[in-house]
Amino acid sequence: MHPKIVGFALVLALGLAIAGCAKPVPAAKSAYVGEWQRPELYLLITQDGSVKYKRLKGGGETSVEGPLQEFDGDDFSVGIGSMSTRFDVTVPPHQLKDGSWKITVDGLELTRTPE
Repeated sequence: MHPKIVGFALVLALGLAIAGCAKPVPAAKSAYVGEWQRPELYLLITQDGSVKYKRLKGGGETSVEGPLQEFDGDDFSVGIGSMSTRFDVTVPPHQLKDGSWKITVDGLELTRTPE
């Protein structure tokens, strides 16, 4: 088999294995599900427990993609085993009078993108 095909197959298998480790978002935390953003920060949490995070800061970029591991109070962890990242949620998802949704993660207030 061609080395590029073998490499692609390994990457695909790893991606499927990682996706299989995601824990669905519990019903009590369903307000977290959605696409949250502001100009320098993007956060996507899907119902199946997949998480994508991208932050621009100080001329650099931090990004995390992986399965949801667990919720601890309002905070949540993403990743596999010891290779995980904890997200500090200082204000959990809440709906404003105008119908918009907000959450504060890592000290920044994000707005959920309307569906």
